[in-house]
Amino acid sequence: MIEYSIIHSKRKTIALQITRDGQVVVRCPMRMPDSKAREFAENHKEWIEANYRKVQERISSKPVFTEQQIKAYRKQARKVLTEKTIQWAEKMGVDYGRIAIRQQATRWGSCSVKGNLNYNWKLILLPEELQDYVVVHELAHRTEMNHSPRFWRIVEREIPDYLSRRRQLRNFEN
Repeated sequence: MIEYSIIHSKRKTIALQITRDGQVVVRCPMRMPDSKAREFAENHKEWIEANYRKVQERISSKPVFTEQQIKAYRKQARKVLTEKTIQWAEKMGVDYGRIAIRQQATRWGSCSVKGNLNYNWKLILLPEELQDYVVVHELAHRTEMNHSPRFWRIVEREIPDYLSRRRQLRNFEN
């Protein structure tokens, strides 16, 4: 059996998780005895092994970048994404605060309440149409700070095939 940890928290159900870095976790309610959590893990041994293998394959196939490469990609991302943001913001009639290029673990971009935009430097490795989608998505938050139907109409007005691009984006890991 693959090694796992048990985490008790204020939750009502028990769940299995394999983290992005390959750690197997059994999450369970505070009062649940560890023996029940172990029994749960044992009963889901096949699921754990199958999904653990998938995560390990993904981790081992992930490209590794040197600090120098990351620095160069960040610089390129700043230039390209700033230009795209200027163009799209003008077209959409919105303003924004500062632009930051970050290394977010799970996001391609984000927009703060103050209008500051954060982009993941790995966007520069994606096809241009997906970069445009992320920029438009974040700028749409300047009008709608949520993912309501109104928000998606703003995105669709600028990128009619946004659903297709959104699906494509899920195939890339950041």
